Amino acid sequence: METARTRDWRPGWPCPVEQVWGSFKRGLADPTYRVHDGRHWRALNTPDGVATLAVRPLDAGGVIGAQAWGPGAEWVIDALPTLLGADDDPSGFEPRHRLLAELYRQRPHWRLGRTASVWDALVPVVIEQKVTGQEATFGLRSLLARHGRPAPGPGEALGLRAFPAAEEVRRIPSWEWLAMHIDPARSRALVGAARVAASLERVLPADPDGADARLRSLPGIGVWTSAEVRARALGDADAVSFGDYNVPRDVGWALAGVPLDDAGLAELLEPYRPHRLRVQRLVGMAGISPPRRGPRLAPRTHLP
Repeated sequence: METARTRDWRPGWPCPVEQVWGSFKRGLADPTYRVHDGRHWRALNTPDGVATLAVRPLDAGGVIGAQAWGPGAEWVIDALPTLLGADDDPSGFEPRHRLLAELYRQRPHWRLGRTASVWDALVPVVIEQKVTGQEATFGLRSLLARHGRPAPGPGEALGLRAFPAAEEVRRIPSWEWLAMHIDPARSRALVGAARVAASLERVLPADPDGADARLRSLPGIGVWTSAEVRARALGDADAVSFGDYNVPRDVGWALAGVPLDDAGLAELLEPYRPHRLRVQRLVGMAGISPPRRGPRLAPRTHLP
């Protein structure tokens, strides 16, 4: 078996791995992420290739242990602190609302982690555009099953798969996208992004202030998609998911007592700049939402 790269890292704060990486996991059976034998296993794309990363949470001595396999192993081992939120600075965030202060008190060590590549943030977000969670989950798992890259080392035995590389996505025919229940609007956006994926990997981390404009210049990438990608790929603490069906409703209910629209959400969150995403995530992690008054949105039926 391939020799693993290893690292013992002592973070400067009690880093809660499960909380930091919670926003990267898509459902209980996400093929890119698994918790097994007390460790968090992820299949990741990196600038050097695919990697399997296994992380043991903080032990009694304050150390996080990591092992990695594959062409990208050395890259993810070097980037471990960034992946786990070491570059995130929550100083200056003041939870003004009593409920928000309590939510922050419950998760004082949570930080915004990052993906190993912009591409790994962009693929699932585009597939999640304007569809129900059920449709998005089916599309993501279908793409990984048909075109995903098997995780190196012991990750393959665990069933882990990384998202297909950009060049592979460009070769997927139109009928194959439909078979995966990914409609033409989303597949065109993803194929278009794949054509400039290498540029995005270079430009966005080097120019985070210009990342929103660069992403929204791509066909099919709007306000919501840009925010979701920046939050995960760049750790942008101000990237609010405007245009989301649930976020304004849930944050409004939690902090104002009534569901809001995007305009109301923008006004409510304005005092929290440049930490508005922290408010959104704290409410989301707590699972706060208004009572349901009707059935869930049904998935569409016009795809194969």
